[in-house]
Amino acid sequence: MTQTAIRLKNLRAAMAETGTDLVVLGPGAHMHWLLGFHPHGDERPCLLMIGREHEVFLMPALNAQGTRAETDIAFCEWADENGPDAALKQALNRIGAKGAVKVVLDETMRADFALLVLGALPGARHDFTLDTVGALRMRKDAGEYAKLKENALIDDRAMQAGLAALKPGVSELEIADVIRAEFGKHGAKPEFTIVGSGPNGAFPHHATGNRKLQAGDAVVIDIGGRKDGFPSDMTRMAVIGHAPEGYDEVHAIVERAVSAALAAARPGVKAMDVDAAARNVIAGAGYGEYFVHRLGHGLGIEVHEPPYLTSTSQSVLDEGMVFSIEPGIYLPGRFGLRLEDIVILRADGPEILSSLPRDLHVAPA
Repeated sequence: MTQTAIRLKNLRAAMAETGTDLVVLGPGAHMHWLLGFHPHGDERPCLLMIGREHEVFLMPALNAQGTRAETDIAFCEWADENGPDAALKQALNRIGAKGAVKVVLDETMRADFALLVLGALPGARHDFTLDTVGALRMRKDAGEYAKLKENALIDDRAMQAGLAALKPGVSELEIADVIRAEFGKHGAKPEFTIVGSGPNGAFPHHATGNRKLQAGDAVVIDIGGRKDGFPSDMTRMAVIGHAPEGYDEVHAIVERAVSAALAAARPGVKAMDVDAAARNVIAGAGYGEYFVHRLGHGLGIEVHEPPYLTSTSQSVLDEGMVFSIEPGIYLPGRFGLRLEDIVILRADGPEILSSLPRDLHVAPA
């Protein structure tokens, strides 16, 4: 059985459990997870429609020939001069979806695509993918783990290259260039390179710029690349010559927060409780107002995907889930400090994908 066949079977089991009659996916991550590819997406409605027994593509004729090489799923084609309405009706008839059905819509598809489907199904109830495709995507299989692990080790090398390039007078952008080049050496495409030096580190999503590093700077490096369809994500810290005043205390607090979250993350635990484990350490040390974001996010085909580890998330963690643990403290005008690892949850707790320690790197001044 192919990977797509297995995933379709599992999806239909989830549809049966949730009373879902039809799942509709647009070109994007959900479709890519299910099929291993997705057609070009633009303003022309292109939809994969999965019923309890059959699946069909609503396919723009312009994309049909190229997509046919990737799949043997039936097409209901439509051309620009005619529009998609008749082809959509044909697709729904093939699946047997009509009237008051429960439809799961891809929450990332264009709004006009979603309204097109709902308009063709008067009386339909609709939901999004959290309990169907989303739930399946959160639990990674061995093949996904292998690709995520490979990307994490490439990320390690890119981080080491960036750390080695740190010195006074070098700009954030120049450090980012070194990191991007290292990703390329290992066949990965850079996804993002955040280099925040000195006071810029207090902005969690700092836009890497022309500021030149100075002695006494703390530097946040948050980077990720992508190879074979999967990404990486990691944050490490460095100082130039010596740490700024108060830095060592803050670094120790954030490290304790990481350790607390790692200890709390177990199958059956709610995501909010893992967030709380880290947040309580930081709040207890008097820095609670400076931890300004969630503890973590899932990682798979997308850099940010469920589960999200927030202070209110009721998501229950399970084996095979992959997510970040990344507490931080951001002191305006002084420095920011974040430590981030990606983990996969095993029966006995989290396995860190990176092999690079979270120790502070001290660059020469």
